[in-house]
Amino acid sequence: MQYALVLQADRLEPGALAEVAHILDAPAPTLDAPGLARFENADPAQRDRVATFCEARNWDAAFVPATTRWEDLGLLVSDMDSTLITIECIDEIAAMQGLKAQVAAITERSMRGEIDFTASLKARVALLEGLEESALDTVYRERLQLTPGAETLLAHCRAHGVKFMLVSGGFTFFTERLKAELGLDYAFANELEVANGRLTGRVTGEIVDARAKRTLLMQVREALGLAAAQVIAMGDGANDLEMLAEAGVGIAFHAKPVVCRQADVAIRHGGLDRVIGLFA
Repeated sequence: MQYALVLQADRLEPGALAEVAHILDAPAPTLDAPGLARFENADPAQRDRVATFCEARNWDAAFVPATTRWEDLGLLVSDMDSTLITIECIDEIAAMQGLKAQVAAITERSMRGEIDFTASLKARVALLEGLEESALDTVYRERLQLTPGAETLLAHCRAHGVKFMLVSGGFTFFTERLKAELGLDYAFANELEVANGRLTGRVTGEIVDARAKRTLLMQVREALGLAAAQVIAMGDGANDLEMLAEAGVGIAFHAKPVVCRQADVAIRHGGLDRVIGLFA
C-alpha cells in the first residue's frame, strides 16, 4: 500500500517543510492551505523521525492510505466523551453528587486501559444512585460543549455523503440529544436506569464496551454495504481500540498514550476539523 504524509498546523513554515522533505527523500509537498501540506508516496518507515520532528513544533503528522479520499468514504464512527464533546459526561454527573474527583479518577484509569471498562462503568454508575434525573439535563445544558471543529467536520461529512455514527460507553440521555440536535445518522450508548425520577445506580441492557463498539461498527458497515477501507473511526480511550482497529483508518484524537501508540493516526494538537485534511 502507498501512503501520503499529511501535515497540519496553525502555520507550516516552508523551511521546516523542506526538512521533512529531506527526511522523506521526497519532493516538496502539495500545499492545500497555509496549515495543510501533503507529501505523496511517503515512506511510513520514516514515521518515528517525522513524528519527533513534528511533535517538537506542535504539528499534527499522519501517514494515510494515499488513495483514500473523502469521495471514497462512506462512514465515520466517533466516540462521544472527550472526542465529539469536550467533557466526560459521567464525571460531570458525579459532580452533582459531590463525587467528581472520585469518579474522574476511575474514568481516567479506565480510559488508559488500566482497569476493566465494564467493571469500572458499573462502579461509577453505582455512585450515582439517588441522583435526580434532572441532573442529566443540567449537565447537557450547562456543561456539555462540542469539541472545536466538530460542526465543521459534520458539515463536511454531510456534503460528501458520509454517514456519521456516534457510539459511546456513556449514556443514551446524551447521545440521543446530540443525534437530534446535530442530525447524526446513528447513535448508540448505555442506558441509565431511572425509577421515580432518580437514578438507581444501574444501567439497563447490554453494556456498550470495546467489543460492542466494534460489533456495532461492523453491523452498520455491513448494512451500508461498505468495505472496511471506506470506514474511519476516532476515539480517545482504551475502549475505542477495537473499533479503531476495525476501521480502514483509526484516529486517536487527543487520546491516551495507549491509543496513540496503536492507532493509525494521532491528532494531538488541532480540532476535529483536522480530520477533514487527512483525506482532502
